[in-house]
Amino acid sequence: MKLHIRNMVCIRCKMIVKQELKKLSLHYLIVEFGEVEILETINTTQLNELNTALLKYGLELMDSKKSILIEKIKKIIVELIHYSDEPEKINFSNYLSEKLNHNYTYLANLFSETVGINIEHYIITHKIERVKELLVYDELSLTEISYQLHYSSVAHLSNQFKKITGLTPSHFKKLKLNRCMGIVNPV
Repeated sequence: MKLHIRNMVCIRCKMIVKQELKKLSLHYLIVEFGEVEILETINTTQLNELNTALLKYGLELMDSKKSILIEKIKKIIVELIHYSDEPEKINFSNYLSEKLNHNYTYLANLFSETVGINIEHYIITHKIERVKELLVYDELSLTEISYQLHYSSVAHLSNQFKKITGLTPSHFKKLKLNRCMGIVNPV
């Protein structure tokens, strides 16, 4: 039996879902971002108990086809930005259309109406979150980060970063390093 879960976008979410399934003695085949496949047929009581447990963590079972489609869009974007090593630049609109077998205009309109932001803004937000992670890890230069996330230039990445966060990438990195080292007021 396949279940669809809203807001399941990180490895921690997967661990929470596995933990809650185990508490209910439910056995899973697959726990992916936004989807779980369990061996048993789940009854209404178990379904309600699972949903109540997941809600405590900001996760939620879904049954609406449109809600499931929105979560699939989010899942694809999150996987591409955070967990993929795609070496070449992809066209998100074509990629989403192909993966979900829907016209991109339909997907974009549904996403905007339901989520309240457009797909492009959602992608940019996740790219900036990924940039923050990579800056904190301090393993790649800004040029390498720009290349990895398919920005046309470091300047483009920096402008988008500042627009979203209000900080330059170097200022963000400096603040994070100071916080980690316990420096309250850097001079």
